[in-house]
Amino acid sequence: MKTLKLLSILTLGLVLSSCSNDDDGPQLQQVESDTVLNLFAPQTGGQGDPVSGEFTKFDFNSGETTTDATEWDIAFRGTTIIVNGGESLGTTDEPERTGNAAAYLATGTFGDILEVTPDQFNQDSSEGYAIASGSGNGWYNYNFMANTIEPIPGKILVFRTREGRYAKVEILSYYKDAPDEITPEIAANDLRYYTFNYVYQPNDSETTFE
Repeated sequence: MKTLKLLSILTLGLVLSSCSNDDDGPQLQQVESDTVLNLFAPQTGGQGDPVSGEFTKFDFNSGETTTDATEWDIAFRGTTIIVNGGESLGTTDEPERTGNAAAYLATGTFGDILEVTPDQFNQDSSEGYAIASGSGNGWYNYNFMANTIEPIPGKILVFRTREGRYAKVEILSYYKDAPDEITPEIAANDLRYYTFNYVYQPNDSETTFE
């Protein structure tokens, strides 16, 4: 009798433990944040000449650049930023879009952008990129007098990744080592090196950055 009672108690404990685990649901992964320094995004041409050159691809899941043809979320060439979703604009050397990535520009401080607005997303197309190019149209202004590219304060890039997760990006600098002052020498020789903060939400269906 004592053995049967003990077995009954153990069985009941296992059942209750199982129910408790089921109620807790899946454990969410921690939101990731990091800074990328000196992501090099070279190009040839420009200033009236046709632009070409391979895009530098970035994968939020790994937090690294990649040369993979499909496992990338965003890519950089000069001041242009593209997403792995939609269609090519038709410029030379654009990679094929194989994912469902999209983007929009949010206004506010990096810390204040806490949630995604799903109906704001756009994908690249034959008529333009999701992140508009050109001075004052997207993430930067061109200072003609100083010949510098300057990130626009308060412009935060929000991305849907190729797999349907989310990330936000704050571009800090377009010059090597993110100098506080852009000298004429730096402006001429050390450009196209992105430094940016990012936060990545690795959990499916989660639209917040907290």
